[in-house]
Order: sequence, then C-alpha cells, then structure tokens
Amino acid sequence: MSEGSKLGFSGFAAPAKGTLVVFCDDKLALGSASRRIIGQAAADFFKRAAAADQFTGKSGSGLDLVAPPGLKASRLVVMGLGKAKDLKSLDLIKLGGKALSRAPQSSAEVTIVADLPAGAMKAEQAADIALGAQLRAYSFDLYKTKRKEGDEKSALAKVTVAVGDLAAVRKAYASREALSQGTAIARDLVNEPPNVLYPEEFARRASALKKLGVIVEVLDVKAMTKLGMGALLGVGQGSVRDSRLVVMRWNGGKAGTAPVAFIGKGVCFDSGGISIKPAGGMEDMKGDMAGAACVVGLMHALAMRKAKVNAIGAIGVVENMPDGNAQRPGDIVTSMSGQTIEIINTDAEGRLVLADVLHYVNTRFKPKFMVNLATLTGAIIVALGHEYAGLFSNDDKLSERLTKAGEATGERLWRMPLGPEYDKLIDSKFADVKNTGGRNAGSITAAQFLQRFVDKTPWAHLDIAGTGMGSPQTDINKSWGSGFGVRLLDRLVSDHYEK
Repeated sequence: MSEGSKLGFSGFAAPAKGTLVVFCDDKLALGSASRRIIGQAAADFFKRAAAADQFTGKSGSGLDLVAPPGLKASRLVVMGLGKAKDLKSLDLIKLGGKALSRAPQSSAEVTIVADLPAGAMKAEQAADIALGAQLRAYSFDLYKTKRKEGDEKSALAKVTVAVGDLAAVRKAYASREALSQGTAIARDLVNEPPNVLYPEEFARRASALKKLGVIVEVLDVKAMTKLGMGALLGVGQGSVRDSRLVVMRWNGGKAGTAPVAFIGKGVCFDSGGISIKPAGGMEDMKGDMAGAACVVGLMHALAMRKAKVNAIGAIGVVENMPDGNAQRPGDIVTSMSGQTIEIINTDAEGRLVLADVLHYVNTRFKPKFMVNLATLTGAIIVALGHEYAGLFSNDDKLSERLTKAGEATGERLWRMPLGPEYDKLIDSKFADVKNTGGRNAGSITAAQFLQRFVDKTPWAHLDIAGTGMGSPQTDINKSWGSGFGVRLLDRLVSDHYEK
C-alpha cells in the first residue's frame, strides 16, 4: 500500500530539524503553544515578514520563513486559518493537506503544531489535521525507478503532529487512520496497471480483508454460471482473464440485523469490447474499476475501526476485451433476475455487471439499502464535470443522507432525475430491455436500467466517472486515482446506521 509518510504524534515541543508549521488567524494571532515553540525572535521575524509580504492570515494561505532565528528547524511555515471560530472538520482536513504541501522536497521531516489562537486544538480537530496530512502524503510511485524533480513528495520520511493531549488525539485519530488506509487502498487499486490488476488478482487483494475479520467469498465463473449471471459473464467472455464476484461481509452490528450493502463496478480494463473505444485515452480505462476499489477501501475502513454495523460489500470484477468469443451487438443475454437484455453496445458493459450483482445482493442478503458506485458513463462528466458525482435514487431519505455526507466530506453528490419516461429509451423490440438508450440522457438511462434490478429496496446509484479517476487534484489528493467514496460512505454509515 502506497500510503505515503510515516505519521506520528508528539507533545508541544520545537523540532530539532525539518519544517515546522504553525497556524495563525486573520489577525495574525498565534496560539500560546505556537508562540512558546517558535520563541520570541521567530515570532517577531514572522510579524515583519507578514507586513513585508502583505500576508493577512487568509484561510489556506501560507508564509514561508527560511532559517528562522532561534529555531533548529530549517524552515518555519505560518498557515492562515481565516476566522478560527468558523472552522469545520473538512476545513481542518484541507488545512492538514495544505500544511504538508508547504514543506520542500528536501525536508525529510515536517512538524505541524495543532494549536489555535484560542488554545490547543481539540482532539477531533487535531485528528482532522493529521488525516488531511496523511491523505495528501499519498503517492503511487511503485513502478518508478528514478524520481524526477517536481514529483509529489512521497519521499517525506516523517510527519509529526504536535498536540496538547496525546492520549485523546491518538484515540480520535484511530477512526481516521482507518479512513486514511481505506482511501489509500482504493487509490492503489485504481492506479495499478491492468496487466497487474486483473479480476483474479483483484479478488486476491480483496481477500486480504480476512485479516481484519471480514468474511470474504470469491465466486468463480462456474459458480456464477450456476447462479444464472448471464449479464455479468457476458461482459468477460471475450477475455482470457476469468471474471470474479467478490462478497465481503462485516458483522459488527447486532446478529440478525439487516445489513447495509455497497456494490461496485469492477471492470479492470475496458476496451469497449466489439464496440471498441478510440485509442486516444484508452489507457485510462484501467480505472474503470474505481467503484469496486471504493467498496474494498470502505470495507477495510469499517472493519479496521470496528464499525457497529452489519455491512455487505460486493464487487463484480471483469475484463472487457474484443476476441472471437466476445459478446456482440445484437446478442441477448439472460440476467440472474430472469430479465433478458439486448446488447446494443458492448461498451455499455458496467451496467450489465451491476445488474447481476445488485440482484444477487438484494435477494441473498435483503439489505436495508443498496448503494452502488460505478464509473458508468461519460455523459455524467458532460453534465457535472469533475466536481460532483451523479446521484440517482429511488429513495428520498437515502438520497438526502448521501448528499449531506458528501457535503461534510467534500465528496460531493448532485441528484439527477429518474422517471418512467426515460424507460421508453431502453425498451427493446426483442428482449425485456436494451443495455443503452443512445446519447440522449445517457447517464439517466443507465440508472433507469439499474433500477430494474433492485426491486423495491431503497437504492442509490453513484456515477463516479468524473470523480473516481483523473479528477482535479485537491489539497488532500495528488493522485490520479482519488479513492472517491470511501470517506463519503463511511460518514453515511457512522451518522445513521451504527448503534
């Protein structure tokens, strides 16, 4: 796992080397611990430099002071908080990422002082700072034999967060460490090349969750054929890599309580099949399994923090390739639900995978709700760009909870419409449904298709094509694979479904 720097905590003390980061508000006020750590000479130096540089302490801004007087640290960075009383959890997480970003590549150690003008940060606040720094520190450079100038700073050896109450902060950080690791796992999976991460290998990596007490089952082609999963199996039949269905169960809630369920699209590489994609940018289709990556990362986070919930994670893992055995446009397949599907375009494959996994999870586990994640359509990028994921749901309560969790974590969702009028676009002359309705309302008709396989169970579909891979880099993510959804869905669970 390429999780980045080693993170640790210490009491309030001046570091012997490296970069020291402290915070000030929009009046340039420092906390008492920060003033004590940097000393009067450095504090005076900061005030003079701030005036010369017109630094105002605006939220997210920073002032770098090289060789600060009276300090052994080679660099002092003062980060602006803006109005400290207005800071929310997400603001602090972002500040943690920004604080780490101010350290030069030559700095082997960074110390961040979790101190506010009003006093030491509360345990939860300091833990948020630490989470932001750790998320920012992630870098995937497994296959680089040489580092180039300008590469993201994965080489930082150590990040220390100096805090007022060590025991309380370590306790608060435990759940955030689970999120950090879960997000890193999801990012790793998305970033891996497709010759390394194919369905069988994906299933093997997901099986590592057994170490955390997760029950993992892997269904092979024979087992899925017996279950009648013609939709999923049709996608992978053109590849030499056999498909897999991985079911992960975390039983942290009361016995007999209905689980919550998360389902991920796991197309390890999507050539488009017979309806082959253009060559330009096809290499990005190694990330067409970002939904499944999120589910694995989420299940890791839930298990690691021992979430008091019964949760199901299920991923359909396939490779969509165009050989002589590949399914063709015009083929008709029978899904596990018994519904027949006319294949219009073999590049509309993710919904076929999800159709069988959704039905399987729904009928076997009878969950409270199902949320599926998928890099499903380019159309959602046309609609929302890379800032929001598309949210489609048959349940207003679930939709509202997901939206609020998205706002709280910064993994934002925008609800899109569903309606019977759109079903007309995917009605088939020869089967129960077509797997695509054409260009118009492309992301909506894909969601309408999925809705046919969830019955009356509360369900939400998150189209993460614009956010799961290649999304804009942020204060807490410099990776191509973002790990989108892990923190969002963990927040959904922790806010509403743990007892």
